[in-house]
Amino acid sequence: MDNARKLALKALYKIEEENAYSNIVLDNILNENRKNLSQKDIKFISELVYGITTWRLTLDCIIQSYSKIKIKKMSKWVINILRLGTYQIVFLDKIPKSAAVNESVNLCKKYANKSMGFVNAILRKISKDDFEKIKNMPNSKEKISKLTSMPIWIVEELLKEFSYEEVETICKNSNLKPKITIRVNKLNTTKEELKEKLQKYNINAQDGILEDFMYLKNVSNITKLKEYEEGLFTLQDESAGLTALILNPKENEKVLDCCSAPGGKTTYMAELMKNKGELTAWELYKNRLNKVKENAKRLKINIIETKKQDASIFKEEYINKFDKILIDAPCLGLGVIKRKPDIKWQRKPEDIEEITKIQKQILNTVSKYLKKDGILVYSTCSIIKQENDKIIQEFTKENNFDYEEIKIKNLENFKNKIEEKGMVKLYPSQNYDGFFICKLRKK
Repeated sequence: MDNARKLALKALYKIEEENAYSNIVLDNILNENRKNLSQKDIKFISELVYGITTWRLTLDCIIQSYSKIKIKKMSKWVINILRLGTYQIVFLDKIPKSAAVNESVNLCKKYANKSMGFVNAILRKISKDDFEKIKNMPNSKEKISKLTSMPIWIVEELLKEFSYEEVETICKNSNLKPKITIRVNKLNTTKEELKEKLQKYNINAQDGILEDFMYLKNVSNITKLKEYEEGLFTLQDESAGLTALILNPKENEKVLDCCSAPGGKTTYMAELMKNKGELTAWELYKNRLNKVKENAKRLKINIIETKKQDASIFKEEYINKFDKILIDAPCLGLGVIKRKPDIKWQRKPEDIEEITKIQKQILNTVSKYLKKDGILVYSTCSIIKQENDKIIQEFTKENNFDYEEIKIKNLENFKNKIEEKGMVKLYPSQNYDGFFICKLRKK
């Protein structure tokens, strides 16, 4: 466990020092040290890195309540050692407080020798009661922020649209550990066949809300399974899968996915098309476009034509070319924080204006590529109106209402989530991520 804590600390330091993504840093550190790590170690390191990344604001509030030194003035080694110890004391039931304190002090010997006494004194004062104190605070935006480790500006944005109770629920759900959800590739197998194969690994597969999806239990290293490499399934949240289902691409249609990487929605559309037709996938960056190619190859899909293309730049050659278009627009990503907790610390209030400008530009440009009576789906994995409802309202108005929202059918299990006639609004929950989906028809 000593080595596990050391590697977790290195990961946390690198995430903060380089403003890097926790999943990438963690994967690299685990791959470099896998030979010397047990499964228990890997699980513990992952728990520490993702847990501390998720709960960073709350941990800092607790630490600051006992420290005369401001967190901003602490070295990155010291604050991350303190977070490491505090997280174990407050959030992990199986770690004795003495072990959390002693191992944190031991880490100081190598990374912050002069701060051993300081770290020891702070951690000895901290207990699980500190989180209970936050729970007992009077209701306020500050309480939601500290209780759910959500930056105050995000809480304020949500309070513009939702009630206090709704915002608290959204923020709490954004800290849930996401389910492992897979999409069955029916080009290569059936759900029942795949269930039987997974059972051989003692993996419990349960039906999801949507027909092609399953939830997995008792699983680790899912992408290392032979069945994954053979293209029998893909990791995908059901809310993301909904975008392809709502677009409902058919065999032999011409379909465009203009923001396609890493290819989850693109490949699902190809599966729904039974690998017949023309599916064009655009992406701005070559390395991200390669991800689409890799996923298509693994899933044995050959109708996807990839192209490095900026969807916001108008190209006359594509006017009226496509039967159906998916715009899964770049967004703040506030609906997927439970999967990508780094979003909370990397996004800033001023990003809203910048990202909505890009969203409008893409929608206005790409909509011109749709045939008459064609279908366009606009989606984001975000949950605020500036990126969603407002974008659609402005778009239809600016285009003289040449585009209309159309009724979304065949979604009985999500029936209560369909708002108005052409929109689905999902908020973070145990079963799925937060998502906005709108279906439009070109008159």
